[in-house]
Amino acid sequence: MDIQWYPGHMMEEDLKLVDLIIELVDARIPFSSRNPDIRGMGVSKGRLIILNKADLADENLNRLWLDAYREQGAQVLLADSRSKASLRQVQPLVQEACREKIERDRRKGIKNRPVRAMVCGIPNVGKSTFINSIAGRASAKTGNRPGVTRGRQWIRLNKSLELLDTPGILWPRFDDPQAGERLAMIGSVNDTILNTEELALRLIAFLTEEYPEALPERYGISAEPEEAEPGTDEPALSREAELLRRIAVSRNCILRGGDLDWAKAAGILLDDFRGGKLGRITLEAPQKTL
Repeated sequence: MDIQWYPGHMMEEDLKLVDLIIELVDARIPFSSRNPDIRGMGVSKGRLIILNKADLADENLNRLWLDAYREQGAQVLLADSRSKASLRQVQPLVQEACREKIERDRRKGIKNRPVRAMVCGIPNVGKSTFINSIAGRASAKTGNRPGVTRGRQWIRLNKSLELLDTPGILWPRFDDPQAGERLAMIGSVNDTILNTEELALRLIAFLTEEYPEALPERYGISAEPEEAEPGTDEPALSREAELLRRIAVSRNCILRGGDLDWAKAAGILLDDFRGGKLGRITLEAPQKTL
């Protein structure tokens, strides 16, 4: 998979212009949605990690990720970028992250110089929505598909903070196939290049282990395995395929001729997960990832 909107050398040039990196990640995959290139850049800069879409993520794991990234020395905020109330702590955290820089300016006699922050994140983590919410106006294009932001732009919020909006970036390859899989599950990879049925089966496997009530509650199906009928030569479906079959039946995903529309059922499942309709779910935990 080779997907990249924003070359790394351009990001390195932009880092010279800013005091702070505001990195948005998806709270459902707080590790996999961090670009490793971004993690390694700007080590001398202040850093604020915003765990966005926290309202869709598991509350217990939200707290664990908050603590984990704080232990690494970053300022961290749980947020829903559609809610201005959840973003009220951004300015105080920016000031705290840049406290040493602000103090150095003060000693040099430089007053009222705004903090300049680069806002970055992979596609579809809600970066443009975050910028518009905190700016109080439509300053950045938004959309529910990867790669809406195409160019860089400076946005002055007030006399103390300026933001540099950057296009969403994915790294040139996924060394960890599980990270690529999780990115696909939340919608950061365009569905047109994916096998959605296989992805849905992987999601079902995770849900049955970690959130066993999610599928029965949403689709009104049993999660119990079905015994094969005596004397049948039909090969038994895997546990995951059987659950996808039950979802297809419950949502009337039937093709002309009576066959099941597996692709439609897979799409329904993925859309429901991405929209939070399966409950608050996080796909990775810090103790298993960091």
